[in-house]
Amino acid sequence: MPTEKKISSASDCINAMVEGSELKKIRSNSRVYHRYFLLDADMQSLRWEPSKKDSEKAKIDIKSIKEVRTGKNTDIFRSNGIYDQISEDSAFSIIYGENYESLDLVANSADIANIWVTGLRYLISYGKHTLDMIESTQDNMRTSWLSQMFSESDVDNLGHIPLCNAVQFIKDLNPGLKTNKIELKFKELHRSKEKTGTEVTKEEFIEVFHELCTRPEIYFLLVQFSSNKEFLDTKDLMMFLEAEQGMAHVTEEISLEIIQKYEPAKEGQEKGCLSIDGFTNYLTSPDCHIFDPEHKKVCQDMKQPLSHYFINSSHNTYLIEDQFRGPSDITGYIRALKMGCRSVELDVWDGPDNEPVIYTGHTMTSQIVFRSVIDIINKYAFFASEYPLILCLENHCSIKQQKVMVQHMKKILGDKLHTQSPNIEDSYLPSPESLKGKILIKAKKLSSNCSGLEGDVTDEDEGAEMSQRVGKEGVEQQNSMTGKRFQLCKELSELVSICKSVQFKEFQVSFQLQKYWEVCSFNEVLASKYANENPGDFVNYNKRFLARVFPSPMRIDSSNMNPQDFWKCGCQIVAMNFQTPGLMMDLNIGWFRQNGNCGYVLRPAIMREEVSFFSANTKDTVPGVSPQLLHIKIISGQNFPKPKGSGAKGDVVDPYVYVEIHGIPADCAEQRTKTMHQNGDNPIFDESFEFQINLPELAMVRFVVLDDDYIGDEFIGQYTIPFECLQTGYRHVPLQSLTGEILAHASLFVHVAITNRRGGGKPHKRGLSVRKGKKSREYASMRTLWIKTIDEVFKNALQPIRDATDLRENMQNAVVSFKELCGLSPVANLMQCILAVSMRLVGPDNTPLVVLNLNDQYPTMELQGIVPEVLKKIVTAYDMVSSPLWLFYMLFERLAFYNIQYHACFERLF
Repeated sequence: MPTEKKISSASDCINAMVEGSELKKIRSNSRVYHRYFLLDADMQSLRWEPSKKDSEKAKIDIKSIKEVRTGKNTDIFRSNGIYDQISEDSAFSIIYGENYESLDLVANSADIANIWVTGLRYLISYGKHTLDMIESTQDNMRTSWLSQMFSESDVDNLGHIPLCNAVQFIKDLNPGLKTNKIELKFKELHRSKEKTGTEVTKEEFIEVFHELCTRPEIYFLLVQFSSNKEFLDTKDLMMFLEAEQGMAHVTEEISLEIIQKYEPAKEGQEKGCLSIDGFTNYLTSPDCHIFDPEHKKVCQDMKQPLSHYFINSSHNTYLIEDQFRGPSDITGYIRALKMGCRSVELDVWDGPDNEPVIYTGHTMTSQIVFRSVIDIINKYAFFASEYPLILCLENHCSIKQQKVMVQHMKKILGDKLHTQSPNIEDSYLPSPESLKGKILIKAKKLSSNCSGLEGDVTDEDEGAEMSQRVGKEGVEQQNSMTGKRFQLCKELSELVSICKSVQFKEFQVSFQLQKYWEVCSFNEVLASKYANENPGDFVNYNKRFLARVFPSPMRIDSSNMNPQDFWKCGCQIVAMNFQTPGLMMDLNIGWFRQNGNCGYVLRPAIMREEVSFFSANTKDTVPGVSPQLLHIKIISGQNFPKPKGSGAKGDVVDPYVYVEIHGIPADCAEQRTKTMHQNGDNPIFDESFEFQINLPELAMVRFVVLDDDYIGDEFIGQYTIPFECLQTGYRHVPLQSLTGEILAHASLFVHVAITNRRGGGKPHKRGLSVRKGKKSREYASMRTLWIKTIDEVFKNALQPIRDATDLRENMQNAVVSFKELCGLSPVANLMQCILAVSMRLVGPDNTPLVVLNLNDQYPTMELQGIVPEVLKKIVTAYDMVSSPLWLFYMLFERLAFYNIQYHACFERLF
């Protein structure tokens, strides 16, 4: 509610510290003491009570504090038995004294921890002059900017403006705010001053703006990088961009461009400073979107065979509701093609007046004329993508109307039709790149020895299954149905080139007899059977052949199957009911965003390379693929709307967030935040989650926001993104409605970090499980192929690979130690480590305790005279990290030679 006081400045933090807070004091051996901590009024000491110590000993002088460290990053925290029960975001440590002792504390919330960390860091920098410094710089840029804007609104120079104007003014500057909340805040302010009337003065306007438009979580982030100022200069911003946002080659010019673009105050633009408002504008801009902009355009190799891609595919594209009674409409094709779909279905039957029609056979769905559908396809085929479009033609027409179909397709589609016969000498389908602008017909085709104008082929009638019960015998029923025959005219057969529909028998038969241009369709039930019983064979089959999976006929309501169940087997064409929103379509839409939404996504290398083996049902790490640790912190939410159709009264929501991982079975997981009661405007979650991703190329992350309603949880919004598209650092996640529309101003604010499995993890659990002895390490093993040329090359490369494994694991273990000694979590990167340790490299008289020697092969740290023991440990850990790097690179140069030979051997073999 508006009555809640937000912390949005350093003076707010200092005042809160003087008032004091209850904090938990953590000691070794799981001991926890509840103490009341407060800052002395003269800001010289930090005290706590009650204490068994003398009151003069139960304090720390501010001057003795060396560092304030966030998180659970001291030896006492790590060795404490309740480590897992302590929130990372509520913990902090005060390092003080000549011996670098630590006072380890846990606040009741992340906000309280941030208050103490921010206030103490200011006090360390400015001492007793802290408040004077704050008052001299307090919100200068914001105040001057808002004063100027207020003056422009106060055209008559009366010194006040009407309440309605003030409300609209603030809403224009922050569109996500609710009008009634702004009004309530002004009225509350007037009531506290016992003021009557509805006029708003400049001071009142600035105060309300300060209260409503300052996001505390962004303020605390700003001061973390601002060297304890109320703004970021170009160097501060450079540090933030490099250390947190992962930007490379950042210059002061780039920082200045960002300031010029997002800082609203002219004073800030002129001085090269980013205020809290400019920083908020930047973090909420597309520049800080969680989706990597590199993936907004086609960014994958499009010259691989067609079978090496997942293809965005639609089932019964003509339907816009259910598949039993629902209407058929050409808008289904328009919607699918505009969404980047590259495979649409046409279920064609004889129609009146010798005009073929499209509808689901054996049902009561309405009909649309075939010719009008071809017209629409011609118009929108390449609206969203220039890559090939596949028309899955399910033909039930008589010979007479088949000829009409051919006439329409040739006349309307013309040169777009791909009719070139496949090259028998090739082994793979052509690439999407070579088929740009082409339309492929997937349908039945007469055998090459058919000499007449027509012949019979096996029927392929998905719709007929609607009237059959699919049980345990469903597979046998499907196979018996496909034994039916029907007449096919040669003209229609000749339009089918590299997507000839054939019946699947079994994997070994296909490996021996199936041609690369032949395509099999699998009912969802049959495909699931193969995925569970023959996962390795299914993956190998899809390396060369296209497989289409369509929904079970029992899905009368047009519900969707989970596409991940079949993508993990390498199935390229997983047909979805585009008219049915929900989780499954979220996954499909999100997945195909990663390559410019062109409808084609290159499958993981392990699913394409002939020499690799991958089982779709693996529940552990994938051989040859380095697992990644995904760290996600849900910081806050913004402007959550009330769920549509909600039965609860009012606009209040009780939101919580689910983070879901979708991928191979080993990766599927979900975690949720706590519920934030009656706060949908700016709920602060501050909860961190960690997921191990074993096959990153096939993983997706889904953020779901729900309303914890007493009747039943209700959907607020979601966003689904492929793992490969995640941008690390502080990011905003735009939320989408159930039907895929962007929810205006609604978002999540998150922090994303990705670390290697061996370099991450919880440090307190470190030991033999992570730091394995040399003998217990898992080294690459070589299988003898009994092909002398290849076996000899691999044999020679075996020792360098073992050496590289030792170096990598030694270095990664050293990185864990280095992060700990720097006082940072496993999520931190090396740049953040150097930044953290740089504050400790200078003595009391500003003489350097450690210098970097840049003349050696790699930068080394050199101690200068007598230094504290903790600095010696940091320097030793740094050497353990940096020296193996160079040896590692040298080994890879040796391995590069063998790499070339590997490819030569594989080319000769395959």
